[in-house]
Amino acid sequence: MSRTDPSPSDDARAEVLARVRAALADRPAAPPASRDYRTAGDGSPSLAADAPREALLELLAGRLVDYHALVRRVPTGPAAPAGPTNDASDGNDGNDGNDDGDIAAAVADALTQRGARRLVRPPGLPAGWLAAARGIEAVDDEPPLTAAELDVLDGVLTGCALAIAETGTIVLDGGPGQGRRALSLVPDYHLVVVRADQVVAGVPDALARLRAAGRATRPLTWISGPSATSDIELHRVEGVHGPRTLEVVLVE
Repeated sequence: MSRTDPSPSDDARAEVLARVRAALADRPAAPPASRDYRTAGDGSPSLAADAPREALLELLAGRLVDYHALVRRVPTGPAAPAGPTNDASDGNDGNDGNDDGDIAAAVADALTQRGARRLVRPPGLPAGWLAAARGIEAVDDEPPLTAAELDVLDGVLTGCALAIAETGTIVLDGGPGQGRRALSLVPDYHLVVVRADQVVAGVPDALARLRAAGRATRPLTWISGPSATSDIELHRVEGVHGPRTLEVVLVE
């Protein structure tokens, strides 16, 4: 048989497709597919396009809690308390800012309650975020730590590229203060700081912002709650292929 002769698999495929076409010959044509997609700036199923910032933060916090993540709402300012909560009803990529003191207080409280002592610090993490954490050994990921070295540490602190309110998703793009993907997968505890101006309504808004910043082609990590899976009897198990605990410091 020459190289141009059809193979037996080609003949079988052609016969199957011919039979399908014959069987559907008397059926009406399929209607055109709807292309009326929601795009960036159109809001999301739960948020109007002109929804205030507070509504985005409330939705994000609620989604995170639904996914069994821990959420700390941190109002910034001279008298800003940094209180932990699992209740979503409580009221840049990690660049240094005037709210670093509030972030540091929330981070220190989270680490104290967790009992963490040794923490991975990705390159570019603002130094001020760990300023209030007493007794914490920050282990730098330079040179890159091995999987075994990451596994024995108590957790990791990172910033993020952005967060999506509708899906409760934290997006990392490997930028300053975020580190490589292994840092958010191997340690059993992931503490991440999300600023209010990093929160967008839906996935189209997230993609548009990443594209505008030139980050859409970077390797992205999308995190919706702690790692979890269910067996055939629907018994939920957390920490199988990522952190067992995700805690979010939401800076308002």
